[in-house]
Amino acid sequence: MISTGIKDALATSASICTVLQFLAGVLVCRKIIKNGTTGNSSALAFVTCYTSCVLWMRYGMLIGDRFILLVNVFGSILQASYVYIFILYSVKKFKPIRQMIAATCFLAVVYFYSFYEEDRTLASKYVGFLCCTVTVLFFASPLMMLAHVIRVKSTESLPFPIIMASLIVSCQWFAYGCLLNDQFIEIPNFLGCVLSAFQLCFFLIYRNDQSNGAHLI
Repeated sequence: MISTGIKDALATSASICTVLQFLAGVLVCRKIIKNGTTGNSSALAFVTCYTSCVLWMRYGMLIGDRFILLVNVFGSILQASYVYIFILYSVKKFKPIRQMIAATCFLAVVYFYSFYEEDRTLASKYVGFLCCTVTVLFFASPLMMLAHVIRVKSTESLPFPIIMASLIVSCQWFAYGCLLNDQFIEIPNFLGCVLSAFQLCFFLIYRNDQSNGAHLI
């Protein structure tokens, strides 16, 4: 009973923090609407997150976990809205539309397989593996900016609140995965913890350089 209570409390906390993390995209979309254009930004992060949410939503159905299901239903709707706004204000609309079509086709194949696979355990295994893979790719995407951070010796281009939120959310879902003994939840969120912590280290490494720059100004 205590174990179940702890598990539910942890899942509730993780779900709330994940929803707050999803809402960070509102700030990005608000800036896009204010500027009237997406500029050089890419919709790939939103499309990847949408794909991840829809996959986890199906995984939640397969294993009968209402927390995973509900938080990813919300996430799917929100990410799809972000992509729509991105397409609406994008100069090159074909690129995000093409990405969204590719993601939708991929998801359709996965859902078709999972619905018609008679072995529910096998279906959850394959869907879980795909969830794990896409989530790791999503967590790893900000690493592309680290080369620029190292070159200019400044963390100005790294979104500290989002990275910190990713660390907190990853730790919570990793702990939840450990309680469920579910490797598909454990592995991507453990890697999410490591990658987020790694990125946060740069705020310590270049802290003095930033403060010195501030004094010079």
